[in-house]
Amino acid sequence: MRGRNAERDRIEQLLVDARQGKSGALLLHGEAGIGKTALLDHAAGRADGTRVLRVEGIESEMELAFGGLHQLFLPVLDLVDGLPQPQAAALRAVFGLTADGVRDRFTLGLAVLTTLSEAAADGPLLCLVDDAQWLDQPSVDMLTFAARRLRAEGVVMLFAVRDGAPGAAVTGLPRLHVEGLERAVAAELLPGLSPYVADRVIEEARGNPLALIELSAALTPAQRAGRLGPLALPEEGAGSPSRIQDGFLDQIRGLPEASQAVLLVAAADDSGDLAVVLRAARPLGAAVEDLEPAERAGFVRVSGAMVRFRHPLVRYAAYQGAPLVRRIAAHRALARALGDAGQAHRRAWHLAAASTGPDERVAEELERVAEWAGSRQAMASASAAYERAAQLTAEPGPRARRLVRAAQRAADAGQDERCGALADQVPLPLEDPGVAADFARARAVVELGFRRPEKAARILLDSADLTGSDRPDTVASLLTDAVHAAFSAGDATLIEEIASRAPDLPVLAVPARLFGGDVPGALDALRALVQDCRDPDTGVMDRLMTGIHCQLIGDHVAAREAAAGAVAHCREQGIGGWLPTTLHLLAQTELALGRHDEASAHAAEGLRLAEYHDLAHRAAHLRAALAMTAAVRGEEEQGRALAAEALAYTRPRGVGRGTMDALWALGVLELGLGRAEAALEPLESALRPLECAPRHPGSVPEPASRPLDSAPRETAGPPLCLPLLADLVEAAGRAGRPERATEPARLLGEWATALGHPALSALARRCQALTGPDSTAEEHFTAALALHENGSDYDRARTALLYGEWLRRLRRQIDARDQLRAALEAFERLGAHPWAGRARAELGAAGGETGLTVREDGPISLLSPQEREVVRLAAAGASNREIAARLFLSPRTVGHHLYRAFPKLGVGSRTELASLLAPVHDS
Repeated sequence: MRGRNAERDRIEQLLVDARQGKSGALLLHGEAGIGKTALLDHAAGRADGTRVLRVEGIESEMELAFGGLHQLFLPVLDLVDGLPQPQAAALRAVFGLTADGVRDRFTLGLAVLTTLSEAAADGPLLCLVDDAQWLDQPSVDMLTFAARRLRAEGVVMLFAVRDGAPGAAVTGLPRLHVEGLERAVAAELLPGLSPYVADRVIEEARGNPLALIELSAALTPAQRAGRLGPLALPEEGAGSPSRIQDGFLDQIRGLPEASQAVLLVAAADDSGDLAVVLRAARPLGAAVEDLEPAERAGFVRVSGAMVRFRHPLVRYAAYQGAPLVRRIAAHRALARALGDAGQAHRRAWHLAAASTGPDERVAEELERVAEWAGSRQAMASASAAYERAAQLTAEPGPRARRLVRAAQRAADAGQDERCGALADQVPLPLEDPGVAADFARARAVVELGFRRPEKAARILLDSADLTGSDRPDTVASLLTDAVHAAFSAGDATLIEEIASRAPDLPVLAVPARLFGGDVPGALDALRALVQDCRDPDTGVMDRLMTGIHCQLIGDHVAAREAAAGAVAHCREQGIGGWLPTTLHLLAQTELALGRHDEASAHAAEGLRLAEYHDLAHRAAHLRAALAMTAAVRGEEEQGRALAAEALAYTRPRGVGRGTMDALWALGVLELGLGRAEAALEPLESALRPLECAPRHPGSVPEPASRPLDSAPRETAGPPLCLPLLADLVEAAGRAGRPERATEPARLLGEWATALGHPALSALARRCQALTGPDSTAEEHFTAALALHENGSDYDRARTALLYGEWLRRLRRQIDARDQLRAALEAFERLGAHPWAGRARAELGAAGGETGLTVREDGPISLLSPQEREVVRLAAAGASNREIAARLFLSPRTVGHHLYRAFPKLGVGSRTELASLLAPVHDS
């Protein structure tokens, strides 16, 4: 541990914190041999009185779903019986202890979190995950899920990852880069060498501790004394890890043949199970006594029923240094040793590793492994199994089907880039229409995820046209996916074109009729969709599109119900690739309802997941949503940064809806800060990508010239941007540009009348008050306030502010104060600081009291956001376990938050919370 003071201090602080009940996680990363494993060993050595769990990733076994998690939890499997039943069932299923599937991937994550918490019940817990890049992705996902949510359990999780190595992605954790040792420290590791030789070794090793030790150990006595020829060390710049591995390999080749054989089997095995290793080694002429030379040489440690390599590079050298024929023999031996049904997935992977050409029998076994992994929400492992099965398949048809399945599972896992790479390998043409339809979806996922949503929609539409006659059962899902992509593009014409292909299909009936001018028909179709969404068997895409359609017509309560159902469906089914999309819709509906804290929380969760899965397209949408919450709160720097980052992605790719949302957020930010002229430009620009920019007066027939319950064909674009029009009208009016408010106010009023929903009608009446004569303004303001009654408190406060400003302008000071005070209280309660500032200034000008409200000055303001959410749920009667499941925390962390919150609130028990927090809960 020479030269590692900073790294040791950080790790030891985590251990100290754990003894005080705090949890922490850290990702150590650096090149091979740099000392990551030594730091984990140091942590284990300093963990006095601490339970230690450890797992090491193995490259040859990284596709075994949940193998790493099982290995880590082997010493504490007895705790599974004490978990809540759904969590226990999920862990038993993924460990192969039952034949059940796993419906809810997040229940599995919560089971891991709870198990770690329970393992720390009697004292601190240290979890060491070495070579995490070679752990299976589902295990990494579950462990990082838990690591990000640990708070007050006394658990420390240390992950070590080799830089540049392909394999599982470990993201979202605090990072510590382990770098090479300084020259003076490196010299301390080379006692007895002449200065010239030490300099040569240090230069070659480049600060890598393992390289220093192994290179110096490999020197002959003459070389150590200084007689070092020019070829004794590799040339400068050669990779030290491969030099180290060569050194290990030379030493391994010095062992007896039987010892080399048992080392190879141990290196090819993933479990470290001594019984399995010895059973597989027996046909290769090795037995337990042949481990002794390897133990004496320090290559492995044998304890109890486990065999472990002293360093990952030793394992790598033992495996890669063996001839191919011996590696194949080792995998075949392990497959035979794992022949029982409970090890079927591990057996299949060993058979695949032993295959050197097409083998349909092994491919079929891998396909069953893929189905097994998919049923347990291990989509990344399922994709890998399908891909390897395809590689072992000779016939083009089955090979194409398996590659397409691999691409689909990669998309489900959020691996869009890998999905594209797999799709590129599919042999064409495809004769099976069903496979062709699935292939179109895989290609569209890539277009939607990284390129242009309009092209994604066209791919799906073309596929529906081509395969419809042969496989009519594929048309509905293809067109539904296509219209979703067209919504992202913000292309009203394309939406109508797609929907018109199947106007009787329930999920397409709404846009077909709405964009075609038949509003009553669209509303009837939507009512049926909303009812269908209450069926638990409704799929995620139907729920998603129902929520989008409800948003279009202004029914935000129904939209939120559909969005929440879509989020729950993704969580239950483990559809990680779609979860950010459904969370985005949920955040949008909460924004429309004025629930800005909830919107921010869900958008932030969605963004973390989108970044975790590298879903750049959805991340841009989510940044735009977060830009809006920042705008409402007056967080100018953050709002501008989020909007700019979103626009940098959406504009060049034609993501019209995302562009609109980001520009809308910028407009609201300017408007809230009192800069109406500056708000006009982004708000008007926001309409252009959606082809619904206001026309000059007179270019569209007047409302009286068409039925009020029909949508005018000339204005098919505005349903995509109706809520934005109210902000544009306000900005134009406040900027002294009433001519730029007339047309948007007219369009909003016409559509609000046709759609008949209170939320849109309230905004339309507000705009009529702003653009019409003073003689009718009060009637419109009071009507708008009444329509807001059961809707968004934020929108109602915006209307009250404008009404109060109008009343003050007419010198009706007392009436103005009532409206302005109501607006101020609502804005403060909602955290809409710039709007509260405007209301306070207006109230002061009207002669009203502008001090802080009870809500802002109350004890609830002392709580952290996490404490506030825990307290809110506790006040509603939820138990610690129920709160933990809802917020994805451990029950111990929930208890910690309540312990900290009670003194701040001045209460002594949960029963006192409900009355104290009733106003907050209602809001």
